[in-house]
Amino acid sequence: MSDPVIVPDSEQRGLVASLPVALRDFVQLARFDRPIGAWLLFWPGAWAVALAGGASGGWWRLILWLGLGAVAMRGAGCVYNDIVDRELDRRVARTRDRPLASGRVPLKAAWAWLLALCLVGLVVLLQLGPTARIVALASLAPVAAYPFMKRITWWPQAWLGIVFSWAALVGWPAVTGGIEAPVLLLYAGSIAWVIGYDTIYALQDIEDDALAGVKSSARALGRHARAGVAGFYAVALAFWAAALWRMRPEWLGTAALLPVALHFGWQVAALRVDDGADALAKFRSNRFAGLLMFLACLVVGTTA
Repeated sequence: MSDPVIVPDSEQRGLVASLPVALRDFVQLARFDRPIGAWLLFWPGAWAVALAGGASGGWWRLILWLGLGAVAMRGAGCVYNDIVDRELDRRVARTRDRPLASGRVPLKAAWAWLLALCLVGLVVLLQLGPTARIVALASLAPVAAYPFMKRITWWPQAWLGIVFSWAALVGWPAVTGGIEAPVLLLYAGSIAWVIGYDTIYALQDIEDDALAGVKSSARALGRHARAGVAGFYAVALAFWAAALWRMRPEWLGTAALLPVALHFGWQVAALRVDDGADALAKFRSNRFAGLLMFLACLVVGTTA
């Protein structure tokens, strides 16, 4: 099987290609044609629901609401990121043809689209309990700050971890009504996971990022990128093992993480750090890693 080909964000594939041009640009602005980001935002919330024991009741409704929220808020985050980064995007080959960077979508229209997506997020918010609502609203500050991190720090992936793991802090109180130690450990592990997979993602843009002056963990790690990713995945597994242990203090429960650990081992061992197409494929495989972690949480959460 041949490696996947990295394409500009403007490529029109499948259903997207059949849409009217104006609608197509808004779909691409929110990355609805690239659902991997929504999956990665969704999984930590699903883990928290499963580990908290929410799967023993009408959990599927909560999972569906969290899924809708992940799609809407990931789309909103992408629109906001493109608004802030439109000048930088014009200087990077992979992003210069994005709807805002290329000028196909006016800035005012992008702000209106952002507001519409946030309204969908508000509908989801109203389905949650008081504590979960407060925690979800608290995410707005780190989300708003994220696009600026690549200008400030060599580790914007760490800030992305804070943002993309936040659903765990929402999913747990949506089931239990409060915040407890297991979800904090789950959240910490998710941050390390995000740093790992987004470092892989950033390998695609090392050369362009260097020319544009954009900082990233991939550039910071340099030739040690593989070891760095392995280290962050190991930290993620350690925190997740502690979270599962708090729920079920026996090694049999912790063994539920073995499939995730094996998947991470494959990612690191097979990663070709100088091959952008391979980096993209390994990054996308974290959708499956998220599923494996969900199954681990489901097993422990329903037997604790």
